[in-house]
Formats: sequence, C-alpha cells, structure tokens
Amino acid sequence: MTPATSFKGRRVAVFGLGGSGLATVRSLVAGGAEVTAFDDSEASVAKAKAEGLPTGDLREAKFAAFDSLVLAPGVPLTHPKPHWTVEKAKAAGVEIIGDIEIFCRERRAIAPGADFVAITGTNGKSTTTALVAHVLREAGRDVQMGGNIGVAILDLEPPSGTRVHVVECSSYQIDLAPTLDPTVGMMLNLSEDHLERHGTMENYAAIKERLVARSGTAVVGRDDEFSVAMAARLKSDGVKVVEISEADPIDLSAARALRGAHNAQNANAALATCRALGLTDSEVLKGFASFPGLAHRMEEIPTKDGVVWINDSKATNVDSAEKALASFEKVFWILGGKPKTGGIEALVPFFPRVERAYLIGEAAEAFAKTLAGHDVPWAILGTVERAVEAAAADAVAALDGTPVVLFSPACASFDQFRNFEERGEAFRKAVLALGS
Repeated sequence: MTPATSFKGRRVAVFGLGGSGLATVRSLVAGGAEVTAFDDSEASVAKAKAEGLPTGDLREAKFAAFDSLVLAPGVPLTHPKPHWTVEKAKAAGVEIIGDIEIFCRERRAIAPGADFVAITGTNGKSTTTALVAHVLREAGRDVQMGGNIGVAILDLEPPSGTRVHVVECSSYQIDLAPTLDPTVGMMLNLSEDHLERHGTMENYAAIKERLVARSGTAVVGRDDEFSVAMAARLKSDGVKVVEISEADPIDLSAARALRGAHNAQNANAALATCRALGLTDSEVLKGFASFPGLAHRMEEIPTKDGVVWINDSKATNVDSAEKALASFEKVFWILGGKPKTGGIEALVPFFPRVERAYLIGEAAEAFAKTLAGHDVPWAILGTVERAVEAAAADAVAALDGTPVVLFSPACASFDQFRNFEERGEAFRKAVLALGS
C-alpha cells in the first residue's frame, strides 16, 4: 500500500467503494486523513464498514467542510450528467480528484525523483503496460505495475528512488488527475470510444493529452490523426516527444506473444520508454522474447487439433478487431455482443480474410446483414459455446493450411457477460472442452 501522507489532517470525501475506492480509503486513512466514504450501493457501504473503514452518508454531509472529493473512476464526472456528489462538490468549491492524483501528489512529496511510467491510448495500453513492466523486471528493476490493469495504484508499494511504477491510465482516471506528471508518459493511439462519458471525440482526445502534457518524455503514436496533432502541440509547448509507429522496423520474430502490426506499435512504444529509463536495446529485446502476453488479448490457446485458437475478447471495439483481423490470412471469425456506434462497416476491407463468421449476442442480426452484403458466409449461433463448436467443425475440415479461429468480438460484452474477462474465459473453456 501507498499511504497518502500528503493528505494528513485533511478532510476527504470518497465516493465509490469498488476495488479502487476501497484501496483509496485505506491509503487515505493510513496517511492520516479524516475520511468519509460512501456509495450508492448499500452492499458496498456494508463491505467497507465490515472492514472497519470510516463511512458516512454523503447525501447529508456539508460539502464545504471537505478539502477534497475523491471519485472512483467509474462515477460520471461530466457525461451523461455529473453525479450528485460532483454537483455538491462544485457548488461548495471542493476539488474533485481520483486515486491517480493522490499517487502523483504522494510521489512528489516523498520521492519526487522516482521513475513513473503512465500509459494510455484507446487500444493496446494493457498489453504495453504489461510489456514495459516485464522488460524492466527482466532487466533487474524493482517494478510496481497497476492502475487500470490489475492492482489499484494506491495498493502498490510507495514510490522510492530505486523503484519504478508502471501504470495504465484510462481516460476516466486521467480526467480526475489534474497534476499527472510521469517520468515517461505514453499515448499510443486514439479512435472513437467512451463518447457516452466524454461527450465528443475532441474532448476525449483532450483528456488523453493531459497524460503526456506534463511528462518528462512523451512517447506518442503517429498512426492516427489525433495523435499526430497531439505530438505537434506537445513539441510546440517544449515537451520532449518521441514519436513511434507500427511501421517502425523492429525485430519481433522471437516474441510470439507480440504478433500483429498493432503489437509492433506497442513494442516500439515500449522500446522508446525503456530507452528513456536507461535500458539498452539488447535488454529490451531480450525482455520481448520472454514476454508471455496477456489473457484475452490475442492470446493463443494451445490445442492439438491443428487449428490456431485466438482469444481476443478484449477487442471491445472495431479498431481492436481490425488489428486482430489484419494479423491472419484465413480466419474463422467469432464476433458479436453489445454493439457500438457504426457496427462493423469499418472492417469491410478485411472481409476477404474471413472464411466464415459466427455471430453471437445482441449484434448478431445487424452484423449478419453487413456480412451478407459483402458475400461473407455467416451463421447466427447466439452463444460463445455454440459458436466455438461450429467454428471448430469448419476449421478442422479446412486443414489445407493453418486455419485460425479468431474470437475478436468488436463489441462490448455486457449483453451476456459482466466484462470481457468473463467472456474470454467462456471462450477458453469452450475451446478446451472440445478435446474432452
């Protein structure tokens, strides 16, 4: 845990008592803050009470008495409308921040020279965060990894001069971190996402830019127009910028977990970041070769049927699915779920790679119309299990090469699953059950 000693003696309201919210309360209490924690869920409040954490009904609180309101990242700050705690805090002139901001203030207070890598982007940020952390560990560094991936940032060990924090940041978290100032800030790419939370693409991009605006070194992708414009602005503001691209040459032949052009972008960003932290190229490439990859992100599931099974459940939007489709030539594609704006029209150039599509979830009928309009064979199967069975039969029958069954849904998971992880586990279970 990182005790928030920089908040000692301050009165802090905390709203949102999921995993990161509870971690925030523990950190603030350990640092000596006077905390009132609350949630709209009675069960969440009861869980905090059972742990002995300080709770109170913020609906009845006088917000002017607080120094800060700390929001969990999932709580609406601006769109579709501000949460009631936000309105109360703004009316009282109380700052509204999140756990990333608390970490940044604590780092400046106790170890201002500690290395801190913050990573964002619409796609690839989890893989790149894990890759950077892995390479640094393999090179002998003391690494703490977390944030939007795995462990809440305040559950990590505190900053120190011999330790590097590698932290994935979502746009929700950045929006609550006004003084975010990493040693190395990474902005991989931008495409339309989370507009229900940020209103417009321009606002979404502006929020992402905050992560790199105050960084010592900004590593920025140049594979989309928003990122290119961002890099230009940063340079004009005097920020040290290293631009990277998926087109930059890099040898990933020994890194099986980094297949695909999109992973070339991730790898080049990781290389630039590790160079900025003092690693040699040979140290970085050695780390790439031993990187195991992340579950549900272009993850290969080993089987003995001669088919390559790829679990890409993390592909919750079209841009992610495009990267997956671009990585293979002969694809039996399982897709669908809760659709996002625009459907799969943007993937039409990749349809010639698709042998057959297997549709699940709410998007099935709409996606079937798009596929049929471009002469792609399809079948509506409804569930992951049925889709896996059908794809297996077709792929095994087509063993005139190395067929790939690609589970890259291009959709959110919330129609049938709690999250993409649960969806990916359902796919993995179904694939492994084929051999039983």
